[in-house]
Amino acid sequence: MRYSKLFIPTMREIPSGINAISHILMLKAGYVRQLAAGLFIFLPLGWRVLNKINMILKEEMERIGAQEISMPILHPAEIWQETGRWYTIKEEMFRLKDRTGRDMCLGMTHEEIMTWIASKEIKSYRQLPQIWYQIQTKLRDEARPRGGVLRTREFIMKDSYSFDIDWEGLDKSYNLHAEAYHRIFTKCGLKYYQVESDPGIMGDMESHEFMAPTPAGEDEIVLCDSCGYSANIEVAKSELPPLSPSNFEYKEVYTPEKKSVKEVSDFLGLSEKYFIKTLIVISEKNGPVLVMLRGDQELNEKKLVRIIGEFSFATPEQALEILGVELGFVGPVGHKIKKIADFSIQKEISYVSGANKKNYHLQGIIPGIHFDAQWADIRRVKEEDRCPKCGNSLKIEKAIEVGNIFKLGTKYTEPLHAYFLDKDGKEKPIIMGSYGIGPARVAAAAIEQNHDSDGIIWPKSISPFDIEIIPLNMDDEKTVSIAEELYEKVTEIYNSFADRHMEVLIDDRDERPGVKFKDADLIGIPIQIVIGKKGLKENKVEIKKRRTKETKKVSVNKAVVEIVNSYYETY
Repeated sequence: MRYSKLFIPTMREIPSGINAISHILMLKAGYVRQLAAGLFIFLPLGWRVLNKINMILKEEMERIGAQEISMPILHPAEIWQETGRWYTIKEEMFRLKDRTGRDMCLGMTHEEIMTWIASKEIKSYRQLPQIWYQIQTKLRDEARPRGGVLRTREFIMKDSYSFDIDWEGLDKSYNLHAEAYHRIFTKCGLKYYQVESDPGIMGDMESHEFMAPTPAGEDEIVLCDSCGYSANIEVAKSELPPLSPSNFEYKEVYTPEKKSVKEVSDFLGLSEKYFIKTLIVISEKNGPVLVMLRGDQELNEKKLVRIIGEFSFATPEQALEILGVELGFVGPVGHKIKKIADFSIQKEISYVSGANKKNYHLQGIIPGIHFDAQWADIRRVKEEDRCPKCGNSLKIEKAIEVGNIFKLGTKYTEPLHAYFLDKDGKEKPIIMGSYGIGPARVAAAAIEQNHDSDGIIWPKSISPFDIEIIPLNMDDEKTVSIAEELYEKVTEIYNSFADRHMEVLIDDRDERPGVKFKDADLIGIPIQIVIGKKGLKENKVEIKKRRTKETKKVSVNKAVVEIVNSYYETY
């Protein structure tokens, strides 16, 4: 491809309010343009990167026996109504009516549609197992699109679905996808972790996410370097060091206008670890709930949602109406409403909490004696907590989710009547799994992990081109002649790494060398071949590796071999 013919609208000034490096560099290097909030146009360079990623996805999906199909983006509402998700997924789903008034939606995922086709076509165990996949557009009405292509309202996703006769088959399909994902992300040049995750709207069974660590990540993951434990912070567990025994006298203490744990802790000269933080929440399903955890810990709202459903924190007015107590003086003793307490206060030592009376707190509270509750893990893991598996310290990193795998079981096959006859002629529901990867997220994560102050540094497997040839003086006949000769010869070479011919970009623009160098570093192609009059006086051209900035001069006669060798040496 010739630079002069390729649409690469690089930018020098970036709109304000953009923080993610991947977003900044995709705009500056001419890979994308933003149409509206959460809506992006992939320009030629950006589309080439996505196609490279999709080629890797297809190769690895077909390696595990997956078959590619294509599902509609427009879905009839009744299929989603049968599974119940039409009613439980609220703001995120784009809904519309067709000209006959029939309810429709735009597909944010395709479990229902894949299950529907399985229900119509799979009748016997002899037809199973199956794995079907597609690379398809999805639409989700994101409340806060952000991070460039990381969180958008329209996006492309590789989603695959496994159909098995039993749970053992599901385990096999799940593991096949996990192994394929490891190969995919390794081929794409990403550093990543496979972590335990929250299945969310997908189901209630085992699930994992594949997370690419980067400071720009929208998620947090908890990691143990000692044993390899890894989990999304939404589901992560940890152990706390044991508290020294306490034996406070059971009595009320005067705490004038001291409401927060810190205020009361400072006032009494007592560590926050010996306090019970008492919160009032209002669940959509359960009504008012009293939530308790150790004073130095924070509530993990996602964990609580899995127990009581969506909830809101009580306002001061609601607290007075529900318990007759001002917020800040609420405690766990004496109330008859539902109580949920974190395991961090399950030990039978004495604590301090609200006395359910203004300006007073109650000390000497012993869980299990002075109050009882439903015990659960509702605490947010913190840095330096102990690993639940090996006891060593945990660390927390920000990361981008680039893929996920879910065990769905019969969540969709039962309501959509996707049954088959087993070898004994008995009717059974198909057992399903769902597996997704976001190609644009892979591209963004690759940039976040591979860039410098000059621009993008693409891993060679997903770079828009393999080689960039940069003739510095388009008015010099010898420079142009050798550049064109190398362009033709390198293009003819078969790239065994990617199972295709080398893809070469030649910068044939009549621009100053500084402009060409700046643009070359910005767009991030792995190998640059610089051809200038000064070098040609010695019959040499220069090979530069974008990642390391390492350069070497080679003779024109050996340039093709040296270029190919340099390419295969790069990451």
